[in-house]
Amino acid sequence: YNEVTAIPINVKVEMPDSVPIPQRLVERVISMASDIFILDECICRGVTNCSSYSKKIGCMALGRPVKRMHPSHGRLVSREEALAHAKKAADAGLIANIAHVWIDPLAFALPNFNRLMFICFCDDCCCLYRTYLKDRGPNLDKAYKRLPGISVRVERELCEKCGKCAELCFVGAIRMEAGRPVITEDCRGCGRCVEMCPHQAMKLELEDEETLFARLKERIEAVADIS
Repeated sequence: YNEVTAIPINVKVEMPDSVPIPQRLVERVISMASDIFILDECICRGVTNCSSYSKKIGCMALGRPVKRMHPSHGRLVSREEALAHAKKAADAGLIANIAHVWIDPLAFALPNFNRLMFICFCDDCCCLYRTYLKDRGPNLDKAYKRLPGISVRVERELCEKCGKCAELCFVGAIRMEAGRPVITEDCRGCGRCVEMCPHQAMKLELEDEETLFARLKERIEAVADIS
């Protein structure tokens, strides 16, 4: 069973206390975890020798099985270290993908898949989840899900019809019609188009934090117990 949910920590949608909601969602997921392990290096960026984003912002593994991960891969960290790592990823413009996929326990020889979750901090040039989705098959399409309550809209009066959003969308969820972008149902709510639009015409819309977190928590707990 595979499931991936994008959390657009790269987009600063702020509330009165000046902490972006997407970033807080990731922080609250981290706070759910009994044990946390941070990889020394992003596997995708390391393999491709990425020059656009830091290879040193590695994935984060959550749950009791991570205590068995070999120290050659990284290290067990405190909750405070994990929160600082997630903020570093957000500041670097990376997107958090909360992932429960079968390849992770296989790659790291970990038991208890149902107690394990990863947070991958992905770019749009080298990372597996993003670079393959335009040519995705049905299994990957089904696995990568938008979190209900996160959506993207176009402010037509600001749009200059440049088409950059359609060009950059890693799932091909934006098409140009009569010169204007149209966001389709394939949108995963990752916020990449919002971050990259040169005219600030793409807007990320979020429901309140408690509703979003309740939905995210429900999605996580349906596949894994990381407490």
